[in-house]
Amino acid sequence: MKKSLKYHRILLKLSGEVLGNRQTGDCIDPSRLAFMAERVKKLHRLGVQIGIVLGGGNIFRGLVGAKKGVNRITGDSMGMLATIINGLAMSSALEQIGVPTRVMSAIEMPRLAETFIQRRAIRHLEKGRVCIFAGGTGNPYFSTDSAAALRASEIDADVLLKATKVDGIYTADPKLDPKATRFDRLRYEVALEKRLKVMDSAAFALCMDNEIPIVVFDFFDGNALERVVRGDAVGTLVSDK
Repeated sequence: MKKSLKYHRILLKLSGEVLGNRQTGDCIDPSRLAFMAERVKKLHRLGVQIGIVLGGGNIFRGLVGAKKGVNRITGDSMGMLATIINGLAMSSALEQIGVPTRVMSAIEMPRLAETFIQRRAIRHLEKGRVCIFAGGTGNPYFSTDSAAALRASEIDADVLLKATKVDGIYTADPKLDPKATRFDRLRYEVALEKRLKVMDSAAFALCMDNEIPIVVFDFFDGNALERVVRGDAVGTLVSDK
């Protein structure tokens, strides 16, 4: 089965908002969490080595807090703690369906998670454990997109998969602009030049420097993840070609 895979080690970036449910007011919706865990389990069964970075926007977002009077550094620290909450929730959901995990945090809190160490993370992946990288980069002013690009570089991932609510990168927000068109492929330089908001510039630049392709796709497409790792054309591919 592994021979049929194009990508054997991936970094999956998930938005924290997909965990929440505005209709019910739940920051973490158990049904959405279970759905995401099942999707990851399917990849795990294929033999894919999986690292995950979760955002924290369903609980707290540093930039939003700053606009409401919260000190930016304090707000970003709160946001990093939110990603640890989400990471622990994802770990629990995966463990309950038989997928071994390790939560590794950029912020030291040994009672809850391992401190991130690059060589240890790779060893966990080689042993078939899903690594959930929490706590962002451990520094303020960096988004979880940047954390995902950093961890993807550190674990030598074959690809960074950015899961969103739309099926790729568009010229504009397709929910607001009916004339928006989707890119099938993009070069890093074009993504940076156009300042496409699907990821921040630091994340794009880090992936470009380390030659890590980015695939942006619709996470709620039931077969998208499996198709991506097998090399099918799904969503938008950002690379140097």
